[in-house]
Amino acid sequence: MAHPPANSPQASTPNGPAPGISGDTTVHKLKPRHVTMITLGGIIGASLFVGSGNVIRSVGPAAILSYLMGGLLVFLAMRMLGEMAAARPSIGSFMEYARVGLGNWAAYLVGWLYWYFWVGVLAYEAVLGGETLATWFPGLPAWGASLALLAIFVGTNLISVRTFGEVEFWLASIKVLAIVVFLGAGTLYALGLWPDATLSVSNLWAHGGFAPHGYGIALTGVALVIFSYFGTEIAVMAAAESEDPAKGIRQATSTIIWRILLFFVGAIAVICMVIAWDELPEPTNVAAAPFTQVFERLGIPAASVIMQLVIFTAVVSVLNSGLYSASRMAAALAQQGFGPALLARRSSRGVPVYALFASTVGGVIASLVNFVAPDSGIFEFIMNSAGLVALFVYVFIALTQWNLRRTMTPEQVADLKLKVWLFPWLNIVLIGGVLFVLVVMMGSESGRTQVYTSLMVTVAMLALWPLARKKALND
Repeated sequence: MAHPPANSPQASTPNGPAPGISGDTTVHKLKPRHVTMITLGGIIGASLFVGSGNVIRSVGPAAILSYLMGGLLVFLAMRMLGEMAAARPSIGSFMEYARVGLGNWAAYLVGWLYWYFWVGVLAYEAVLGGETLATWFPGLPAWGASLALLAIFVGTNLISVRTFGEVEFWLASIKVLAIVVFLGAGTLYALGLWPDATLSVSNLWAHGGFAPHGYGIALTGVALVIFSYFGTEIAVMAAAESEDPAKGIRQATSTIIWRILLFFVGAIAVICMVIAWDELPEPTNVAAAPFTQVFERLGIPAASVIMQLVIFTAVVSVLNSGLYSASRMAAALAQQGFGPALLARRSSRGVPVYALFASTVGGVIASLVNFVAPDSGIFEFIMNSAGLVALFVYVFIALTQWNLRRTMTPEQVADLKLKVWLFPWLNIVLIGGVLFVLVVMMGSESGRTQVYTSLMVTVAMLALWPLARKKALND
C-alpha cells in the first residue's frame, strides 16, 4: 500500500483531503508544546489519583507489575498506531486506518463505538465535576454545575483547536506538576531523606511479601488498570492538527512508554514504599485517596484540599479532551459518509461545529438522566456499555497495522519513519493480552456486566451498518 510521504503536510483520502489537515491556517494549529502536554495529560485522571488505591489494596505491591503490564499493552497499541499515523497523518486516526486496512465496516464500527465511549465519558466527568462544585458551593445545584461545565468547555473548543490546546496545556500542567512533586518528595521520604522520615523501601516486601496474594492476581490486576491508560490515542489526533503532523505523531507515540512508566508505575511504586499496602484505607473519598495519604505522611498542609483541586482539574481536563476527541471522530466519520454530512462541516478556524454540538447533546442527555432518573439504570448502562471500547480499539489497531504492513513492499517498509518491532509477533501479543483481560472480566459480576452491555451496543451498531453503507455508497 502506498503512503503519502511522512513529511507531507497533507494526507489524502479517497474523499479528498483528510479533514482538518488542509485548509486550516497555521495560526490555528497546535504547537509542539500543546501536543506534548496533551499526550502527558491525556492518561492522567481520577483513576490514578484515587482508583489506584483499590488496585493496591487488592493486589499488594505487585500492583506495580499490573500497571507495568497494562502499560506495555497500551504501548504496543500506540506503537502500531504510530507506524500508521506517521506515514498517513489523519484526523480520526485509527478509524481512517481501519477503513484502509480492514474495510468500511471496520471504520464505521470502531469510529462510532469510540464516539459513543467519549459521550459516556463526557456525561461521567460532567456529573463528577458538577457534584464536586456543588459540595464547594452548597447553593449551586449539581445538575446546573454540570451543564455549566459543559457549556464552558464547548465554548473553548468552539473558538479554535489552538484554544483547546492552550486550555488543555494548562490543565494538564497542573496534573503533571502534582505528580512530579509527588514522585520527587515521595522518593525522598521512602529513602529516609525527607524531614522526620525513615527508610521505608522495605514496605515493598515486609508485609506479606511483594505479592501477598500471589503473582496470579497481579496478572488479573491488568484488567483493573488497562482502562486507566485509555486516552493516549488523543495525542495522535491532536498531532495531526499540529504545525508538523508527522513529527508530532512520531514524538507522541515513541515516547509514551516512558511517560507511562514514570507517571503510573512510578506513582504506584512510591505509594507502596511510603505506606504499607495493607494500611491504605479504602478510597471512598479524596481524603482517603492514596495520593492524599502520601502527601499527609509527608506533612504537607491541607493535603486533602490540594488533592480535591488537582482531581477537579483532572476531571475538567478529561471533559475538555473528550469534547475534542468526540467531535473530531464524528466529523471524520461524516467525512467518509458514515454519518450525516452536516457533522463534517467546519468553521473558518477548522472546528467541526456541528459534530461538537452533537457530541455535547449526547453528554447533556446522559447527564440529565443521571440527575432526573437516577434509579432508571440508563446512566449505569451507558457507563458499563462503553467500558470495553478501549479493548475493541486496541484489537482493531493491531489487526489494521498487521494487514497494512502485510500488503507493503520491502521498500515501503524500509521507508517507514516509525516501525513496530518483531512484526507480527507483537500484534499477536497485544490481541492475546486483550483476550486475557476479557477472560478475567468474565470472572466477576461487574466485569460480565461490562462485557455483555458493550456487546449489546456493538451488535446494535452492526445492525445499523447496512443503512450507513447505503448512505456512504450514495455519497
